[in-house]
Amino acid sequence: MTTHFEPTEGAPDGRFPSPAFCVFSNRFLAVIVAIIAVRIKHGAVLANNTAPLHSFTPAAISNTISSWSNYAALRYVSFPVQTIFKSSKIIAVMMMGKFLKGTTYPYTQHVEAFLITCGVALFSLAMKSPKEETETQLTGLIFLLLYISFDSFTSQWQDKVYTQYGRANVDPYQMMLGINSSAIVFTTAGLIFSGDFPLVWEFLLVNPVVLKYNIITAITSASGQLCIFYTIREFGPVIFTLIMIIRQMLSICISAAYFHHDITIKAFFGMTMVFGVLFYQARRKYYAKLNKQPATQSAPVLSAAGSK
Repeated sequence: MTTHFEPTEGAPDGRFPSPAFCVFSNRFLAVIVAIIAVRIKHGAVLANNTAPLHSFTPAAISNTISSWSNYAALRYVSFPVQTIFKSSKIIAVMMMGKFLKGTTYPYTQHVEAFLITCGVALFSLAMKSPKEETETQLTGLIFLLLYISFDSFTSQWQDKVYTQYGRANVDPYQMMLGINSSAIVFTTAGLIFSGDFPLVWEFLLVNPVVLKYNIITAITSASGQLCIFYTIREFGPVIFTLIMIIRQMLSICISAAYFHHDITIKAFFGMTMVFGVLFYQARRKYYAKLNKQPATQSAPVLSAAGSK
């Protein structure tokens, strides 16, 4: 979306003209992968569908809007602004869980989310040294707000579907098929009504290499969805968001090591803050689980004493 290619009449600036087409291609391949996976596991595409198709539609709409907003925002916002917004996703997910499902989070988890947000933002900003920085515009901020809001809604709604119809009755492949089947309807309609199809066709004829990039993006998106739906089903949306944050930081570290970039003191401090909070979370949950065990183990003893 930010690379300049050969200009066309519909895209005189040389940048890919349609964020919606990127979303469409990702959803198209995801539907194919999901159909194959469901067919292999269940023997038929529509077999054992406990959750009706309309239950996936809200997540499909929100997922489409969030993906489109994410692509569109790249044109209008600088990297620091993108980083601040995306680093705060865990807070948005928790707020959406409260709004959508009435989920309550303890005070300590809110503090931990805030510290993780600050740490990730500090780490990412300290590691980035762009050659050309995009100027932030109001349009880009609106797109980022849409992305954060609807992306948070998507993961929480998926968790709601798993809870409502039973996690044993809806597997990640069915979730992937349900959401992408609905999403591809909306993206196709959007491409038709916006008139983007002719613009994309013209751009691809002049810049055929863009099709290769589009296919690679679609493949990585479809394969990533399999892991995403499984993680949300087994661990919930907040843990999934934490995993994505860690993945982002590790990818930057690997890139720095591979290209021999220095990790600044600020970046190291931000990374230490994030992993320190995560270590504290793990330690707190371990001791909470440990404290529950004596009560559970003593129950049979009390019962036996009473029987005497």
